[in-house]
Amino acid sequence: MRERFVEWRPRIDDAIEDLVPRVVEETYLGEFFGEATYQYQAEAIQAALADPLWDLLDRGGKRWRAILLLVIVEALGEDPEEHLSFACIPEILHNGTIIVDDVEDGARKRRGREALHQVFGTDIALNAGNAMYFIPLKVIDRNADVLSDSQRLQAYEMLTHELNRTHLGQGMDIYWHNQKAVTVNEQRYYEMCACKTGCLARIVARLAAIVTDQPDEVEHDLAAYAEEMSIAFQIGDDILDIEHTLDQAGEFGKEFGNDIREGKKTLMVIYTAQHAPAEQVARLEEILWAEDNTDEEIIEAIDIMQSVDALEYARERARELAASARGHLDDLELEPEAESDLREFTRFVIEREA
Repeated sequence: MRERFVEWRPRIDDAIEDLVPRVVEETYLGEFFGEATYQYQAEAIQAALADPLWDLLDRGGKRWRAILLLVIVEALGEDPEEHLSFACIPEILHNGTIIVDDVEDGARKRRGREALHQVFGTDIALNAGNAMYFIPLKVIDRNADVLSDSQRLQAYEMLTHELNRTHLGQGMDIYWHNQKAVTVNEQRYYEMCACKTGCLARIVARLAAIVTDQPDEVEHDLAAYAEEMSIAFQIGDDILDIEHTLDQAGEFGKEFGNDIREGKKTLMVIYTAQHAPAEQVARLEEILWAEDNTDEEIIEAIDIMQSVDALEYARERARELAASARGHLDDLELEPEAESDLREFTRFVIEREA
């Protein structure tokens, strides 16, 4: 699967550049967005959309959602080369959510550099992030000669449904980290992940099924695979945030202890609140609730979680979810090599180091 990242990432960036070029010209604006009623200003769109988008993309990221779509297409017996433009959809959506998420969380860093709202201003960041929710719809529109009317309608309806649920997940996450007490249970945490992270992965799987004209039951199984895999990914991401040291923070691309600084109720926090002594839970809640934290407080919070083996508990839940995700592939007739990569991917998301 790692070879897939090396092979496909530059190709995906080229395809994204076809949608949003690095240098915006008025001709492009007219062709892509429709003729101006009066007059576009390419310079403004360059500064407010293209520059922040490419600033973020050029910082890195594995493009795993886009690559996963192409591997699923291959597993379904079709040529991924012919579906590159569709692979851009989840990648652009994901980066749009990152921009908005960082504003909402007051994040200071993203992928090793200042968060976009710190660089370009909150107004430009929010506008660019919101635009990235809608630009992918143009991919469906521009492929009217490839997709039937029924497929295009399916794609539009699917994107609307999944993106709505994405915002439910973000709303739950925001609500919880704006509360001092840890009141959320595991089932609601999993639902938040299924919405916030899982819906983007479901878009990957469902879109691959729609553009290759698969039966509903195939789309359903692939979506279930992607959803559980992505919850495992989110848990793994939260574990990484805890495990990386201050010296490694730049490599990971976030501040050390970022989730603790933001007061997030991760699975480790939820488990700790249910199993640690009351005074330690109160101290953990105090650290999470603080407007700012010292590095020493971050370490103290981690020590509290480690005292009840919360990280190992979360890691085991991630492994179980990854195994369950693989199970959804069992009854599908998939191309063997690509299926092997899909199974390997469920292990990659919880074993990765960055």
